[in-house]
Amino acid sequence: MIDSAVRGRVRNDGPVTAKPSFPLGEFLGMTVAAAGEGRATAHIEAGAAHHNPHGFVHGAAVFAMVDTSMGAAATSILGPDQRCSTIELQIRFLRPVVEGALHAETVVIKPGRRVIHLDSRVTDATGRLVATATSSFAVIDTPPQ
Repeated sequence: MIDSAVRGRVRNDGPVTAKPSFPLGEFLGMTVAAAGEGRATAHIEAGAAHHNPHGFVHGAAVFAMVDTSMGAAATSILGPDQRCSTIELQIRFLRPVVEGALHAETVVIKPGRRVIHLDSRVTDATGRLVATATSSFAVIDTPPQ
C-alpha cells in the first residue's frame, strides 16, 4: 500500500502505460504498466539475446527495466504539464539470472515538488529477489501543450 505522503501528492489518478513507440523497450521485449498512485511494474522475458559474454542476463538490461519502471511510477504522480528525468539510480545485483521472467516493482517513496525518490525490487520467475534499486528523478515543468 502506498504511504499517505504519496497518496496526498498524487495529481492524476488515471492509469499510465509506456508509450507504444519506445524502441529500447521494444528491443528488450519489455512491458511496462503504472496503476497510478506512484506505483509501476516492468517485465522482461530474459533469454540469450539479453546475455553478457558470461551467459548471464546483462546488468544493463536489468538497469533499463528498473529505470523504465521508475520513470513510469514517477510519471504517474506528475501533473499534465510536467515531465521527469533520472537524476541518479543505484542498483544492487544480488544474484545472476540466466533466463526467464524478470519483474520489477517500483514505488515512489517520497514525492517532492522538484525531486521524486523511488525504490524498486527485481524478482525472477520463482519470486527470488535478484536486484534492488533506489533513485531520484527530477520534476521538470514543461509549457502547456
